[in-house]
Amino acid sequence: MLAWKALSLALSLRLALARSGAERGAPASAPQGDLLFLLDSSASVSHYEFSRVREFLGQLVALLPLGPGALRASLVHVGSRPYTEFPFGQHSSGEAVQDAIRAAAQRMGDTNTGLALAYAKEQLFAEVAGARPGVPKVLVWVTDGGSSDPVGPPMQELKDLGVTVFIVSTGRGNLLELSAAASAPPEKHLQFVDVDDLHIIAQELTGSILEAMRPQQLRASEVTSSGFRLTWPPLLTQGSGYYVLELAPSAEPGTVRRQQLPGNATGWAWVDLAPDTDYDVALVPESNVRLVRPQYLRVHTLLEEAGPERIVISHARPRSLRVTWAPALGPAAVLGYHVQVGPLLGGEAQRLEVPAGRNSTTLQGLAPGTAYLVTVTAAFRSGRERALSAKACTPDGERSRSPRPLPPGAGGREQ
Repeated sequence: MLAWKALSLALSLRLALARSGAERGAPASAPQGDLLFLLDSSASVSHYEFSRVREFLGQLVALLPLGPGALRASLVHVGSRPYTEFPFGQHSSGEAVQDAIRAAAQRMGDTNTGLALAYAKEQLFAEVAGARPGVPKVLVWVTDGGSSDPVGPPMQELKDLGVTVFIVSTGRGNLLELSAAASAPPEKHLQFVDVDDLHIIAQELTGSILEAMRPQQLRASEVTSSGFRLTWPPLLTQGSGYYVLELAPSAEPGTVRRQQLPGNATGWAWVDLAPDTDYDVALVPESNVRLVRPQYLRVHTLLEEAGPERIVISHARPRSLRVTWAPALGPAAVLGYHVQVGPLLGGEAQRLEVPAGRNSTTLQGLAPGTAYLVTVTAAFRSGRERALSAKACTPDGERSRSPRPLPPGAGGREQ
């Protein structure tokens, strides 16, 4: 009994130290990991834009510590079919990678980004394909913003593997779709830059890549209102020990959840958490072979993902109507809204993008005397969406006004 109390006290003390440990972080050391450049090489990109992006990738590589035991790089083209310019491990120095990037030729074809992402998952980031187990993995996708096939599902599969996704758009992409594709939070992983100004973000993006690849670091990703995913580099082996993972709300350090994991584990997902809450996490390696320091992290869950609960149709005119919904969520909770309207009996639908913080819009260009289905969709930072629909009807054409009757004795003579 006393031994169990002592163990519980020790674990509670570890979490009590998590507040200070979260700010201290892990000790600095040389970054290592696998870095994949996904380059839009399709016909939607001009030869000039392609050359500018290729030059930008060379600038990034020049700032990164590539080499054996450090970072490895690979380059995949997006086209009708994905094409690997060079895989991980082919080049052992930054200079060799720069030369290979300069020699890369545009592939043309369609912009099948989703196909290239699925290819990257199976052929490059998978351990059976030669990926190094346990090292951080980063994807840098440089795009003109469009894709011929869906990007969301294959990108989510990569993020579920622990891949950190940075997106650089040359300015013509859909903000909501790219924000959902990038790792959270999007403001740190998504950049909109003119193709002639890419050099401006090279230093900042390089620092973000190095931070994502910092070794010996407990990291959180895919943060939602009810959970998050944890990843860490291999600190133990299956035969050398095990991990104790601890979680507690920062405001209630005595309320501890614990999970024991084998020594070959490198990730875990916490679920069923409270929204908009700070949590302190401790990763405690237990080994009789060698001493490994615990790692600490603080994670803040997002606001609850509550979509539209009520839609009000007003100001109905023959060719327009106003849509208002509640509640109105700000940028901290939602990326924005899609408002789609289409005739109930079939026909072309139109879609509007409404920024976060606003909860109404006017739909124009409608047909008189027509029943419509209006759908308001909230797009959340987690990539999920919630929608609510309502029916609306435009009135018939403008009524002709009848002339007012003239008062007696006005407007003419009596006979």
